[in-house]
Amino acid sequence: MNSTLELRAVTKRFGGLTAVREVSFSVSAREIVGLIGPNGAGKTTIFNVIMGVFRPDGGAVWIKGERVDRLPAYQIARRGIRRTNQIVRPFPEMTVLENITVGALFGNRDDKGVGLDDAERVAREAMDFVELADKAEILAKHLNLGEKKRLELGRALASNPDVLLLDEALAGLNPAEIDHALELIGRLRSELGKTIVIVEHVMRAIMRLSDRIVVLHHGEKIADDPPGLVGSDARVIEAYLGERVV
Repeated sequence: MNSTLELRAVTKRFGGLTAVREVSFSVSAREIVGLIGPNGAGKTTIFNVIMGVFRPDGGAVWIKGERVDRLPAYQIARRGIRRTNQIVRPFPEMTVLENITVGALFGNRDDKGVGLDDAERVAREAMDFVELADKAEILAKHLNLGEKKRLELGRALASNPDVLLLDEALAGLNPAEIDHALELIGRLRSELGKTIVIVEHVMRAIMRLSDRIVVLHHGEKIADDPPGLVGSDARVIEAYLGERVV
């Protein structure tokens, strides 16, 4: 198996509701894959299944050749996968540096952990990458939305993941902030070699950023293609886009 992340026929039910039905897709190392679809299509549920928040009712999740869907969430995280959330959740009364240091301290893959000095060094590197070094001693509650989203990314990055799951990292940002965020996400791959799956509704951004796009509708996969093909797919237009996207 050459995939870094693979879902095989994943199904997740909540009572009588099937939120995700037999969804399969794979993500190769250093690939950026967009995950799109209408609200309620199952995108965040997929992320929660991958991260071990929910156990699938059918199918399997594999990370670098190892089946992980039967593992507890903390063990899945130690396989080198992290996520950010659409609703940012910093520790408001802690500084930017302290927030990111938490990611380095408690996100470490080694059972022995990492010392505070090493964690702070790693945190400063992550903070520099997400361009928050000048905010190091600012309390997180005083950041604007764009800065808080970069803080969340920095905290995930401080744990040195191989795979990042980004849940609406662009939501609520203005056009200039979106362009800045796209540049930063692109650098995660080009400079750090990260593999990325991104859930997003900003179509110009997802088309520009992704190598491939997986489209969900009513919990089922209806497309898995390069952006150009997805943007002109009649099923995708009818279910989600509303018009052809070039």
